[in-house]
Amino acid sequence: MFRLIEIEDIIRVPPDRFGEELERIAYEQLRERYIGRVDRDLGLVIAITNIRVEPEGVILPGDGATYHKARADFITYYPVNNEVVEGEVVDVKKIGIFVNIGPIDAFVHVSQITDDRMVYDEARGALIGEETKLTIGRGDVVRGRIVNVTIAPPALIRVGMTLRQPAMGKIKEGLGSAS
Repeated sequence: MFRLIEIEDIIRVPPDRFGEELERIAYEQLRERYIGRVDRDLGLVIAITNIRVEPEGVILPGDGATYHKARADFITYYPVNNEVVEGEVVDVKKIGIFVNIGPIDAFVHVSQITDDRMVYDEARGALIGEETKLTIGRGDVVRGRIVNVTIAPPALIRVGMTLRQPAMGKIKEGLGSAS
């Protein structure tokens, strides 16, 4: 799930940057600190918008820089258990598939794709159902439910999904439904 979160932080403006736009300095520092990082409360920080910096700063003894309070809106991605998502299959392995669900890839174990036994066809790079002949390969679009989320800062989010529920699975072209 994508979220918009307001944060407050302190930025440091060194003397050689006095006179520059405070919002630009704040954006550079906040981008360096947060973009691409994973936080247990925020999730994966994707973008920073709407930066507001207090024009009056504080000077600390022994440091010629000024420190300013800054507020900004973060766009984050925080996967939630039981959330239904759609994504494109980006990799197929013998043990399962990897599905791009926005800024991250989720894993679907071969046992969670369908009730049918799936066999890996190395030549085609696809999983094929023994009885149903359902084929799942790179580029296919699937709908699934998130069943497991592990968030481990500073840069790791692991998501496990299942496609074995009603209305889940490979989305057939033109029908908009699952198999």
